[in-house]
Amino acid sequence: MTTHRTPFRLMAAIAAGTAAALVMAGCSSGGTASTSSSSSKPVDGGSLTYAIANDPITLNPAGTGAGNDTFAITRQLVDSLLWQDPSDGSLTPWLATKYSANADATAFTFDLRSGVTFSDGTAFDATAVKDTFDDIASAGASSTAAAYFSGYEGTKVVDDDTVEVDFGAPNAAFPNATASVALGIVAPKTTETPFDDRADGKAVIGTGPFTLSSYTKNTSTVLTKRKDYDWGPAARSNAGAAHLSKVTFQVVPEASVRTGSLQSGQLDAISSVQPSDVDTLQAQYDLVTRANPGQVFGLTFNQKRPIVSDLAVRKAIAQAVDPKAVRDTALNDLFTVANSVLGSTTPGYADTSSGSATYDPKAAAAALDDAGWEKGSDGIRTKDGTKLQLKLVWITNFGPNQTSLELIQQELGKVGVGVTLESGTVPQYLANLTSGDWDLSWDNSSRADGDVLRSKFSSSGAQSIGASDTTLDALFTKELSQSSASDRSATFGEIQQRIASQVDFVPVHELTSIIAPATDVHGIVFGADTRLDQLTGAWKDAS
Repeated sequence: MTTHRTPFRLMAAIAAGTAAALVMAGCSSGGTASTSSSSSKPVDGGSLTYAIANDPITLNPAGTGAGNDTFAITRQLVDSLLWQDPSDGSLTPWLATKYSANADATAFTFDLRSGVTFSDGTAFDATAVKDTFDDIASAGASSTAAAYFSGYEGTKVVDDDTVEVDFGAPNAAFPNATASVALGIVAPKTTETPFDDRADGKAVIGTGPFTLSSYTKNTSTVLTKRKDYDWGPAARSNAGAAHLSKVTFQVVPEASVRTGSLQSGQLDAISSVQPSDVDTLQAQYDLVTRANPGQVFGLTFNQKRPIVSDLAVRKAIAQAVDPKAVRDTALNDLFTVANSVLGSTTPGYADTSSGSATYDPKAAAAALDDAGWEKGSDGIRTKDGTKLQLKLVWITNFGPNQTSLELIQQELGKVGVGVTLESGTVPQYLANLTSGDWDLSWDNSSRADGDVLRSKFSSSGAQSIGASDTTLDALFTKELSQSSASDRSATFGEIQQRIASQVDFVPVHELTSIIAPATDVHGIVFGADTRLDQLTGAWKDAS
């Protein structure tokens, strides 16, 4: 990806972050996005048929949809105040030409770009920003973005080209959130439409490079190029109108069908490429790959449950799991073995392997012996009449998960830890978490900001694991109040070290997302959140 750097001086720079979501597919190429390659000049015109695995459910950018498949579409319809550069996680101008933060990160001022219009011809201005943010905050649980507005006191229209967003408590993660799809700015006619009535996209009016032509549930979403678009991020390869005239997002649930349809020429690009198809596709196509930022795949402990509230047990479990063996068995070398709770493409990432419990099954067995857990006739340990039998909940949305967990189940069984696996769809998994009836969970969460950890590992987080760690809580409070990007990154390093030392999480592997474009398709890239970026730079060879 060609990147043109644009200076972006900030009174207070805030470190990176975009919307968290459970990820739907993967594979890994390291820290930067790769693209399909061509030395020829981009061609204007043509249509692209891009396969996604799931119906988007909603085309409301701030609504609750189907994760990455929804964001791939809505990213084309709306722009954001800031753009996060995939190469280094920095925030650069988009609809905002600059921003500043006060000393304690409770107020953020954005200077807005002039000359921008929504697709209905309405001018983009400060009122549209205020209405969009007020709308999300009012939507509450109906919006995936509502969490970014915790403590929201309101947005002030300073003048047509300036807004101030105020919070009752420090929220240094907010500028990063403004780079996300979910905080994409929509027109007055959109916010005048009831939030729950926007799913079909007819009321969704953005400033993005494409507009909605049609949406047929469980079949396709068709977008048309906006010819007058001329305000993309200068740091991106093409800031002007898209080369493509039309993009069709085709719903193709089966991975094998997506692969076969690409090979037969029925599709121009496919998303959610499964690791089992990588070898075949790599021999034919230039795959677009990028490691996901945010929390890596691994084991989280529900410390509200007595057995895994014991640090000795958690450490023994960590020592019994061999992350490299899991990666090598379930995946391939495109995936990176994790060495921290955060993925390597996350701003603020730190390698915590030197302070973590490493694979050592003999030490794990000895530690459990010392803690009074004795092996029974069935090989599972007991202590004071309680069996060391744990329930592990997981999601079925990523093919290799089952293979990974069956191996982990075997590895833990060898040291006397019994594990019952309980799978489910995303809604079922979330219901299992809410019930509290689990000891271990297996998941990941993609967001280009270390603050993604706060929801789970802070005692006051929405999905708190119940660690009640005052040291960790203080660190999360600290990062939210830091207006310096470097200071905040340093605090994220401390947070990762603390999680490693307390074995609140066992990192196993990073997730990497893969897109396979046809040989005549070029310029498809991932954004900093490792979701499909706007397709302004994508093009097809002339036929």
